[in-house]
Amino acid sequence: MSKKEYTVGDEKSNRRLIIIVGVLCLLGAITVAIAVPLTLVNKSTSLDKAKSLLDEVPIIDGHNDWAWQFRDNLDNSINGISLHDDLTALYPDSHTDIPRLRTGKVGAQFWACYVRCTSQYKDAVRQGMEQMDMIWRFTQDYPETFQFATTADEIEAANKEGKIASMIGVEGGHMIDSSLATLRMLFKLGARYMTLTHSCNTPWAQRADLLTTEGLTQFGLLVVKEMNRLGMLIDISHVNDATMNDVLDNTVSPVIFSHSSARKLCDHARNVPDSVLERLKENGGVIMVNFYNTYVTCSDNATTADVADHFDYIKNITGTKHIAMGADYDGVTKVPTGLEDVSKYPNIIAELIDRGWSDDELKDIAGRNILRVMRKNEEIAAGMSNQLAEETWIDNAEVSNKSCRT
Repeated sequence: MSKKEYTVGDEKSNRRLIIIVGVLCLLGAITVAIAVPLTLVNKSTSLDKAKSLLDEVPIIDGHNDWAWQFRDNLDNSINGISLHDDLTALYPDSHTDIPRLRTGKVGAQFWACYVRCTSQYKDAVRQGMEQMDMIWRFTQDYPETFQFATTADEIEAANKEGKIASMIGVEGGHMIDSSLATLRMLFKLGARYMTLTHSCNTPWAQRADLLTTEGLTQFGLLVVKEMNRLGMLIDISHVNDATMNDVLDNTVSPVIFSHSSARKLCDHARNVPDSVLERLKENGGVIMVNFYNTYVTCSDNATTADVADHFDYIKNITGTKHIAMGADYDGVTKVPTGLEDVSKYPNIIAELIDRGWSDDELKDIAGRNILRVMRKNEEIAAGMSNQLAEETWIDNAEVSNKSCRT
């Protein structure tokens, strides 16, 4: 082959190569042009489907600290404000107001009755009552929106009337001041779960801490027994592993984690280890997944997908019958991108739709699972109605600080 012949052939090859590359680039551009709109359409379709599912079974969330924000920012003075307004003008980290609750398809909310641990042995009972009063007040001040509820049937009745069922969850066993009588009175006032501790130990239960191995005392076991008798959900968010296991060893009713996530994905004491998740399935209870970045990714940043990872992970251990929502809105300052406030619940449902969760599974985690657990607690309590109230007083030796007690 002559040099000239080679050059001509080479030029022809180059032209063919250029044409092929050009065609491939054009096809790539067309593919991208088609794929991007299709992705957006799919996301839109998933979100529309999520909203439709939540119209059938609205969100029942296990933990929202809205009442605490009124105390912390407004000294419990809500007469001069409208809960229909955007409350970020009153406090910048606001996650909750009536319009956003409606947008988020919230059908029922456990409002946290929370007071700081510094009130323990002092005025925790009084402060707890003030928080319960606040929950009662905003529920009654907006009867077109809220309806107070204490049972699963009452939640469903409120939803049928287009109202958001409002329940009370006591966040911190220090609010009973180691008194079973006080526990019973909180139940009479509407409290339907109690978190056994908050960020402090009570004299009878241990807070979340990876190092401590002590759990419930004998008095703590009586608290569990009395909560079973009343039909009050035992919330083991905020407690250590030993306390979790002591509760599961002794309760006859299903328990809840009102706002916790999977420790395997974020190694934090507030999250739940696999061994306890397995026991939760046996117990019949639910873990209500927390949206707080620190418990989702163990960092300041998180996304809707990161939260969905916790749902997926827990599903692989417990199945979908033992998962629910416990976002912790208005109790935290760092929330995931895409889940910025109570209006965003459809986003997590849409994400799980994209991951292949079925309609039935999504309806279960949205609300049906916690309704089942409530009904089981109510049923067991009804079967214990012939039992007398527990009258044992805590041993004074178990009360670590008696300086403010008579």
